[in-house]
Amino acid sequence: MNIQTIMVIGAGQMGSGIAQVAAAAGFQVLLHDSSPEFLNRGMLAINKQLSRNVDKGKLTPEGMSEIVSRIQSTEFVELAEQADLVIEAISENMALKVLLFHRLDSLCPAHTILATNTSSLPISEIAAVTGRPEKVIGMHFMNPVPVMPLVEVIRGLETSQEVFEVVYELSQRMGKTPVEVNDFPGFVSNRILMPMINEAIFTVYEGVASIESVDNVMKLGMNHPMGPLELADFIGLDTCLSIMEILYDGFKDSKYRPCPLLRKYVKAGRLGRKSGQGFYSYQE
Repeated sequence: MNIQTIMVIGAGQMGSGIAQVAAAAGFQVLLHDSSPEFLNRGMLAINKQLSRNVDKGKLTPEGMSEIVSRIQSTEFVELAEQADLVIEAISENMALKVLLFHRLDSLCPAHTILATNTSSLPISEIAAVTGRPEKVIGMHFMNPVPVMPLVEVIRGLETSQEVFEVVYELSQRMGKTPVEVNDFPGFVSNRILMPMINEAIFTVYEGVASIESVDNVMKLGMNHPMGPLELADFIGLDTCLSIMEILYDGFKDSKYRPCPLLRKYVKAGRLGRKSGQGFYSYQE
């Protein structure tokens, strides 16, 4: 399989980051979003990140121009017919992903690989709505994509060895370190990370310690660069809750029960950095 053109669906923080690293690796990139506003924001984010690299001397202005020239933004998902690989990076919602993959299956040529950047949803269930389950795979990038080296490469039940090898090698070409993972709720990263964050929220909920104290214990005692509650705000409390619910539903184990305080914050619209208020305030 000769991957030349990659379509990234979803121009949010993850999608724009994936588009940037793919273009920097020399691929032609189609960045799709149904929202022109999100497309504009995504392209601005890419330009801002690349400009920082130019200012730091990590990239020449000519190099930046070359990368940006490889990215074509589009509101038309139909351009997926040009892609050798599609990487989906939309909301963490199974119903939306299933609808999208069913559509992509009808639009894309038979050789096209369909990848999902899901952080916790089952690859095999997404693949089952297509006529090419052997060509469906998980590529879970970390946030922020241009900085974080890890990609979890997740095999679905039907994913072929050839497709796995192509995606594994492609991740390396993007400058990432791929790690092979099997299809279980939360994979490795979120199966370990999210219960830690959830437990940190429980310690605040139960009055064990303050928000600042919990984060300081983990930063100063465990050498974490960010405290778990700071990290939850960065990820988005709604995303944390969604992943905990997927773990709880997938394993039917009470240790994955979302903390009531997490539910309360999400219902109140306190979602973290993106809403301006989470466990900490980000109001200017």
